[in-house]
Amino acid sequence: MRVNARFEGEAEQQLSYLAEVTGQGVSEVLRVSVQHYYDQMRAQRGGLAHFSAFVGQGRSGRGDIASNYKARLDEGWGAKHQGRVHAVHEPALPWPAQPSATAKTPARAKSPGGGA
Repeated sequence: MRVNARFEGEAEQQLSYLAEVTGQGVSEVLRVSVQHYYDQMRAQRGGLAHFSAFVGQGRSGRGDIASNYKARLDEGWGAKHQGRVHAVHEPALPWPAQPSATAKTPARAKSPGGGA
């Protein structure tokens, strides 16, 4: 691609300076500058910034998703686990596990001072 651009004032001085200090021609300075700008824009659009372009784009047909998301999650998890969902503060098993009544507990050694 051939580009014809007019640089005046400060932009002209900046371009001349870059060409001088790098020892490159004006065309190469412009190519490197475009590559640098392109890389910056791609980095900004990557990751979560890129993901955010898709958030909210789907149409579920429901108008209450944002206000009732906890209920929707509860329904989904309930269906998936068939009622076996336990709240974080209500573990399924006692923790730490309680020893059974038939299990023997090791005898405590007496301390040298005679106490238990």
